[in-house]
Amino acid sequence: MAELHVELVAADRRVWSGEASLVVARTTAGDIGIMPGHQPVLAVLKSGPVTIRTAGESGSGTVSAAVHGGFLSYTDGKLSLLAEIAELSDEIDVERAQRALEQARAEDDAEAERRADVRLRAVSAGH
Repeated sequence: MAELHVELVAADRRVWSGEASLVVARTTAGDIGIMPGHQPVLAVLKSGPVTIRTAGESGSGTVSAAVHGGFLSYTDGKLSLLAEIAELSDEIDVERAQRALEQARAEDDAEAERRADVRLRAVSAGH
């Protein structure tokens, strides 16, 4: 089966790198799924969960991340997700994210509420 090489990079670090058979991300034009052989694309990422269906010698699995803004670029079998902020689902402190969501709702802070919600959705997608 054909694979694509994926690099998920945040402003401060490389978050994940590897081979995948499918990546789903949220862009300003809506959700997009990238598979091997996809036409070249450049898109602006919106905050949302990114799901990577991994492939390779160790078998398949799923990697989920919370991504907050950035860009997506796919060409020649290589997908780059360049995010302002990105966290793998297993790096997210669920209790902290829930507290942040409750506090954002109490303070009517839509931006903070969106970030906390994305983190919680990434954790849900990763399980």
